[in-house]
Amino acid sequence: MLELRQLEKRYPTGDLALNGVTLSVGAGEMIGLIGPSGAGKSTLIRCVNRLVQPSGGVIKLDGQDLSVLGSSGLRNARRQIGMIFQEYALIERLTVMENLLSGRLGYTGFWASWFRRFKGDDIAQAYLLLERVGLGGMENKRADALSGGQRQRVGIARALMQSPKLLLVDEPTASLDPKTSRQIMRLILELCQERGLAAIVNIHDVVLATEFLPRIVGLRAGIVVYDGPAANIDKTILTNIYGDEDWTAITQSMQASARDDLSNSNQGNNDLTLAASL
Repeated sequence: MLELRQLEKRYPTGDLALNGVTLSVGAGEMIGLIGPSGAGKSTLIRCVNRLVQPSGGVIKLDGQDLSVLGSSGLRNARRQIGMIFQEYALIERLTVMENLLSGRLGYTGFWASWFRRFKGDDIAQAYLLLERVGLGGMENKRADALSGGQRQRVGIARALMQSPKLLLVDEPTASLDPKTSRQIMRLILELCQERGLAAIVNIHDVVLATEFLPRIVGLRAGIVVYDGPAANIDKTILTNIYGDEDWTAITQSMQASARDDLSNSNQGNNDLTLAASL
């Protein structure tokens, strides 16, 4: 579905943010993108939808090379790519509903967008998404009256209003407390599974990444230094990605999280067995 080949980004300062990144993401596949600050994680996802112009390489989405598209072709291609931002990127003075409907601008003509005239089907879809992300009844609240978790839920719903094939998620939990962070990650995972969406999630929290995302890609200095199952992440791999450190607490948290997941899974299986015997 998404294929990156020898992707490179060099800034005018001379800094090389991405250095020959080659990566593929299958339809419906979710990956976590981890690495130290400045490793190129945000640059990578912004290159995919051309918010940042790559210096070289190939970006293919369903066989179409996004790196060579002009403005009209890029506008059409971006309909297939939903973006969820770290700082939410909502229009503060607009309502929740108006922010959601802005996700349909890529499908709407200029004047209809200017006067915020949206189709009935789009409005109906927005109401359904608000219910799905836990914001039912909040359509008329202004964005600046929402909590951080609520704003992120609006951002998720707005991205889904595009009916995308791919989600690019940039630090979705960076400004959230631990409980809300887990809720947001769980929501993103469930929505991707329900809709068959592929996703690249740039995330600093290694424990959250390995708990919710089955495949992890580690970047260091713009180079992919790990690409594999989350279950294989250990002290050696973390050192290769981030550098020397005592990773005991992190790996213990990862192991505890894995045990909790296994316990919950076994409990679910036991419940099903019991129900079947009744």
